[in-house]
Amino acid sequence: MVKTVSTVKFYDAHNHLQDEWLLPHMDRIAADLTDAGIAGAVVNGTTPDDWAQVSALATRFAWVVPSYGVHPWDCGNRPADWLGRLESRLASEPRAHVGEIGLDRWILDRAKPDDPRLAGLRRAPLDEQIEVFTAQLALAAADNRAASIHCIDAWGALFDTLRASTLPARGFLLHAYAGPVEMIKPFADLGAYFSFNGSYLDSKRENQRHAFKSVPADRLLVETDAPAMPLPPSLERHTLPRSPSDTRMNHPANIEAVYTGLAQFLGLPRAQLCQLIESNFHRLFSEQK
Repeated sequence: MVKTVSTVKFYDAHNHLQDEWLLPHMDRIAADLTDAGIAGAVVNGTTPDDWAQVSALATRFAWVVPSYGVHPWDCGNRPADWLGRLESRLASEPRAHVGEIGLDRWILDRAKPDDPRLAGLRRAPLDEQIEVFTAQLALAAADNRAASIHCIDAWGALFDTLRASTLPARGFLLHAYAGPVEMIKPFADLGAYFSFNGSYLDSKRENQRHAFKSVPADRLLVETDAPAMPLPPSLERHTLPRSPSDTRMNHPANIEAVYTGLAQFLGLPRAQLCQLIESNFHRLFSEQK
């Protein structure tokens, strides 16, 4: 039987393909992504410990766009030489961008003390997170690299920090945007792009889904955040074994299902959405000539 490869191009604005949960399945994942029609995927490092894995994936797969940063969850455990290491990494990889970086009040105010996702991590206070975030924004702005930004429960602090910072001329991504609808225009005026995550197709996430009706068409992107934030099970087209802790893993080839669901929600032909996302993805993430 001859396998049919998609002629449609899909772009994943934010994932973590280097995650240890995915690495044992990488051959299968890569084949599924190729068959689906992946043309670009931004793979985000979150700590100096995983930057080498991101770089290796970018060497192995032409469609991988590498991005390096210190995530706010990892901020409290960063090594003393983290900034110099990030500067060196970026200097050696002209195609690379900066991320995943950002601010997170949830880990301070709402996360459970025994949340297994935060095991072993020192939860950096917000002022420390802002210091680390601002330093990384400066690196992104200096070389006009896109910044991929995480934010939970800190939208006001994020806006104030961005407004006071020098930002990359090409813009920045608010990944899996879940902030207030009324902040979309102010963020867009600063240069923000907004990526729609497949988990927002869940009927329980109407507020997050609804916000994307207000996102300017030229700032819209699509993401999986794989292996996190899985789609509703009824929409999954690709599955992976559950993690050792019995957590559902999001297969990155579900990017196709995210496009389909978003196109239906926005009332657009999927082909039109694909063209729009391709243009936006290249504007934000393509290497500058």
